[in-house]
Amino acid sequence: MFVVNVEAAINKNGKWLIIRRSEKEKHAAGLLSLVGGKVDQTDRSENVLENALKRELAEELNIKVFEFSYVKSESFVAGSGGMVIDIVFFCHYKSGELKAMSQDEVADIYWMTTKEVLEHPKAPDYLKAQIEAVDQWAKDRKK
Repeated sequence: MFVVNVEAAINKNGKWLIIRRSEKEKHAAGLLSLVGGKVDQTDRSENVLENALKRELAEELNIKVFEFSYVKSESFVAGSGGMVIDIVFFCHYKSGELKAMSQDEVADIYWMTTKEVLEHPKAPDYLKAQIEAVDQWAKDRKK
């Protein structure tokens, strides 16, 4: 069985919305990340991935997004040994005052350029790969 995780790549004025995960988090504590989380059994079955991402963004950052565009997915083994499927969507900011709703999950919020993410010492390799993928995806859409 897989855990399904969804993440949002949100770009505003050439910068990506990036969080620093709380030191209390079990996975990737203190590291930079896209915002997102696990699909719950309580998430609506229609558009389950998009609805889970909407819920996570509201719970963690108090924001709403729209126009979900699939960018990439991958699987990996979590630190607990369980399998995870991770799906990244490009989303557009809709509304809400951006703020960390729980310091137990989100320590800081940043708007960072692709270069800043790629050069940041707290950016794990998988985040760098995600940012490179969404950056290329966005460039391809402009052609």
